[in-house]
Amino acid sequence: MSATRRPSFKLERSLFAAGCRQVGGMDEVGRGAWAGPLSVGVFVLDITRMRGFPRAVRDSKLLSALQREALFDPLRRAGSFGVGHASNEECDELGMTAAQRLAAGRALAQLDVAPDELILDGPWNFSGVERARPVIDADAACYAVAAASVLAKVTRDRLMVDLAPSHPEYRFERNKGYPSPEHRAAIARFGLTALHRSSWSFARPAEH
Repeated sequence: MSATRRPSFKLERSLFAAGCRQVGGMDEVGRGAWAGPLSVGVFVLDITRMRGFPRAVRDSKLLSALQREALFDPLRRAGSFGVGHASNEECDELGMTAAQRLAAGRALAQLDVAPDELILDGPWNFSGVERARPVIDADAACYAVAAASVLAKVTRDRLMVDLAPSHPEYRFERNKGYPSPEHRAAIARFGLTALHRSSWSFARPAEH
């Protein structure tokens, strides 16, 4: 996927033309992390306010941390949004599919509007609502989903930075709980923290 490709409002506008007034985009971050929550963001466009959006929005994976931070406040002002989390314990207890649904429900509960339809990144409806449209690679093509991914990523990253001083050996402020050589080395030396997904294979002793 080209980093220069900009997400468009094409899908949102088609839903507006079909009668929707509020169209939301939803995306998750943190699914592959070893520590910390699974987070889901939702961003809602209003047919009466289709202007003033920051043009630099991309899928969060295509942006640097500084670029994402610079977009956070302009996006908050541009539309209704929410970011919901499923804790690492909930990821362990429920499994990732159910945890993703739980985080999505918590994100939707934060909205001050009810979207008429949701556009989701990926092949399945993890939102828990009926009027949802899964689209593969929606975070690269659809503005609302890309915005949701940025808001979710910045919110989760800030949370991991805030948690980092409690577990300095793991450098969560750098790796945000994702796999990295320093993260693996810290687990091997110090074991797991209360923030780790302890049911995952990385947490099991190596077989010899």
